[in-house]
Amino acid sequence: MRFLSNGTEDTIRVAIVDDQRLFTRGLRGLVEMLPGVEVVGVAYDGEEGVTLCREQEPDVVLMDISMPRMDGISATREIKDLLPQTAVIILTGHEEDEHVFEGIKAGAQGYLLKDSEPEDLSRAIRTVHAGNTIIAPDLAQKMLRTFEGGRSGGGSRLAPPPLTERELEIIRALARGMSDRQIAHSLGISEKTVRNHTSNIYRKLHIFDRTQAVIYAVREGIIDLEDLDYRPPREP
Repeated sequence: MRFLSNGTEDTIRVAIVDDQRLFTRGLRGLVEMLPGVEVVGVAYDGEEGVTLCREQEPDVVLMDISMPRMDGISATREIKDLLPQTAVIILTGHEEDEHVFEGIKAGAQGYLLKDSEPEDLSRAIRTVHAGNTIIAPDLAQKMLRTFEGGRSGGGSRLAPPPLTERELEIIRALARGMSDRQIAHSLGISEKTVRNHTSNIYRKLHIFDRTQAVIYAVREGIIDLEDLDYRPPREP
């Protein structure tokens, strides 16, 4: 979230990319009803979506998967290359949509069912804007199985960059979906220290967001399903 010159919080700027015009019109209406959120533009295919994001630099993108000219996965990948700080939420009609996993690997922070309740939409937008991820346990298990399958092939891999014990604690907490405040409280350190450790993790692993940190942790066996199934308590 940005801050105005008088120190007050600016709104969360959202872009919508979906080729279903009737659905998109309704979604735009719902987003515009959310406090502190505004729609900066709508695009009806992936190419338009990339152009829109390049021009408007939204904070959050609601991204459909199947679209003409460029699909949502390719568009997500291009947007994250252009705007690493922009969070992308994949829109899907089914939890078991196989393309959702590809969207996460492309850089999306999570997914949202198209028939979700308005409060779920609001929570998802604010969650990814705060730097957190929306990865359900079933999707997390699929991630773990995929990377375990990759390890079973026997191919050689470079040794992972060394992380300190504190950084390992931080990355496990990130996988649990914990906020900076929750991590700081659980480890007895300040939020600033948490952010410093997180920045060091990103630098060492050559990544730029929590989703990639979780994927790395799954791939390297740093976390297990108990970590991914964990759901932190709501903050006051």
